Amino acid sequence: AKIVIGVLALQGDFAEHIATLDKCGDGVECREIRKTSELVGCNALVIPGGESTVMVKLMQEFAMFDDLKAFGTKGFPIFGTCAGCIMLAKDIESMGDQPTLGLCDITVCRNAYGSQVHSFESQLKGQDTVFGTDPVNAVLIRAPMIKRAGPGTQTLLSHNTTPVLLREGNILACTFHPEITGDQRVHQYFCNMVREHGK
Repeated sequence: AKIVIGVLALQGDFAEHIATLDKCGDGVECREIRKTSELVGCNALVIPGGESTVMVKLMQEFAMFDDLKAFGTKGFPIFGTCAGCIMLAKDIESMGDQPTLGLCDITVCRNAYGSQVHSFESQLKGQDTVFGTDPVNAVLIRAPMIKRAGPGTQTLLSHNTTPVLLREGNILACTFHPEITGDQRVHQYFCNMVREHGK
């Protein structure tokens, strides 16, 4: 059966996510989402990297905020990367006033690796059962850091001891950019989540 994945296309690198998902097999169809009516018929949503403060403004401007939150609350799978991960978090350290969707029980810190470290790459090894034995090449670009992860979360990949990819039920939160490395294993994992949800 075909799965339809919406990719929030208000700003950020949504095109790269669509290109990566397109490589995940014939059974995956992507839709660019710019208003919530376009979510109808979607089985899941990707919230890409970009600038989280701009993203919030646009979500509010297009009256999408509550609908996106409801989509996640209903149990539809949502995958957020970088700024998308910030949008999913319950709390943002020292940014108490920035609204988030609050769908994942984590606390994140924006640009936590310091402004000097705009970006770096790291070879990450997760559980063999999830990604096999080859390490995942993670590119962190002005990445947020997950400072706290609630008891219901499952860490799938860590950098040193900090989670960089974790799952809580239907939510997949990622602080790096899996859409730019040519390795679609993280997206494939999300597609599997979407298929499981549809059963």
